[in-house]
This record gives sequence, C-alpha cells and structure tokens, in this order.
Amino acid sequence: MNNNNQNVNVNQQKQQAQPKQELTVKYKIDDNEIVLTPSIVQNYIVGKKARITPVEFKFFTELCKVRKLNPFLNEAYLIKYTENQPAQLVVGKDAILKRAVLNPQYNGMESGIIVLDKDGNVIERPGTFKLSNEQLVGGWAKVYIKNRKYPSYVSVSFDEVAQRKGGGELNSNWSGKGATMVEKVAKVRALREAFVEDLGGMFDADEVNETELPKVHGSDKVIIEQNDVEEEHVIDDENIIVNEETGEVDMNVL
Repeated sequence: MNNNNQNVNVNQQKQQAQPKQELTVKYKIDDNEIVLTPSIVQNYIVGKKARITPVEFKFFTELCKVRKLNPFLNEAYLIKYTENQPAQLVVGKDAILKRAVLNPQYNGMESGIIVLDKDGNVIERPGTFKLSNEQLVGGWAKVYIKNRKYPSYVSVSFDEVAQRKGGGELNSNWSGKGATMVEKVAKVRALREAFVEDLGGMFDADEVNETELPKVHGSDKVIIEQNDVEEEHVIDDENIIVNEETGEVDMNVL
C-alpha cells in the first residue's frame, strides 16, 4: 500500500515538474518558416502594456497565416491599449503594396494630390508637390488591372481623412506632411477596391479619425478591424487541439 502511494506521489511530482506546453502556430512564407507563440507575440509584438487574450492571439496568427504576413519584418503588428479594449491588427503599408505588385492582374498605379490654386481652380496633380500659395484639398489614386477597361479610381477629401488631436488641431504627421499622408490614404483605398479579395477589411491607420496609434517600428500602418465575435464562434481553451510532440495548434478549430 505504501509503495502504491509512493508511486502515485512520484508520478504527480513528475507531472508537476513538466513545463506546460505553449501553443505554437507555424506557417511558411516562401521558404521561411514563421513560428508564433503567445509569449512571442506578447513580448516582441504587443509589449507588456496590456495582456492579449487567447482569442486575440488566434485571431492575429490566423490572419498572419492566411494573408502571408511576417510580423518579424514589420509587416504586421498587434496593438492593444488596455486590458479592457480589444486588440487591433495593424499591417504595414509596404505589405499592402507588395501583395498588389505580386498579383498577376496588377498593371501599375498612379497617384497624387488635389490642390486649389490661387485662382480657385481645382487641380488634380501627380505626386505630392504643391506651391505655398496653393491649398491642399485632397488626394487621388488609380490602380490599373489587366483585362479591365477602366482603372480603380479613388479620390479623398483632406478634411474628411485628416487625423486630428482631441483639441481639433492636426496631429504631427498630418500637419507636417499632409500631402504625403492624403496621397497614401488614396493609394490604400484604391488598392483595396482593386483587390478586394486580398485586401478587403484592411483600413489604413490614417483613415481612422480617432485616438492616435502608439509609435511602433516600421513604416506606414494599416488596421484590420476586428468585428464583434459572435457567441457561437467563441472558442474555449478546452477546444484547442495541440500536438503534444510539437506544441502546434490546430488552426482548423479557429
């Protein structure tokens, strides 16, 4: 009897001594294998300001996997302000342009700004150059797609998309380089309309006229908005299938 108790105690101690296997998501982009775990995403992508939930981790890793985004090359970020707010997936603008250029139907793009000259004429101009006596009023972009008669054209109003602080004044980016910013918004919108299957749901950070995003590494950023999770789609941790040998999570349960 004592021997049986000792064996039980030894087995319990062994089980307690074994470290808990962390969920691991692996996927490939070209020949590079991307490995993401909750601790990697938390420490190297989100930071320690606010803890992400298992659902946010799975949402982020699944979208990175499906959209072929490499967060270690500043192509994707997961931003979370506080514990009470949902995380936002932010995508680098360069990743958007790369996806468009690699699409076999992509056939080039034109873009620029819209200005009001001293005589009151509205001029649509390529690039971001403007004179000091001209008023910047918007941006435009055209994306050409093979086998389509007309390009995808978008124009945006500066006042509509410019980001402002709580007091109403333009933020630092929009006050210092408004022409570049408004042209960028037009580019992203035109690309999104041209390739809605690849880029649908991605919104440029400068299209969201709310609180400024925190500063993170990388170039311009794009937000992928998270829709409210329906109750029937919420996944309990008990339903997560993990390979005991590799620690990989079965993404089919997401």
